[in-house]
Amino acid sequence: MTPTPTTPKTSRSSAGAKPPVSYEAALEELEQLVAQIDAGQLPLDQLLSRYQRGAQLLAFCRERLAAVENQIQQLEGGELKPWSGA
Repeated sequence: MTPTPTTPKTSRSSAGAKPPVSYEAALEELEQLVAQIDAGQLPLDQLLSRYQRGAQLLAFCRERLAAVENQIQQLEGGELKPWSGA
């Protein structure tokens, strides 16, 4: 009888984490991760997995912002105009 290989149990691995549904969801999760990391109470393996997830979320947010900026440039005729905020 051949032993069945087992996979180690991990808690919310960053490699298997789902992509965020929106920029806002990614930003909210990223803020939560930063708070957990800043608290300094995580074991090293959890700290590393949360850092990796944070890097994934940051990349997602940057990609979304770049895509929106590109869309705005197209709407503005190729020229990015300053935001008035009013």
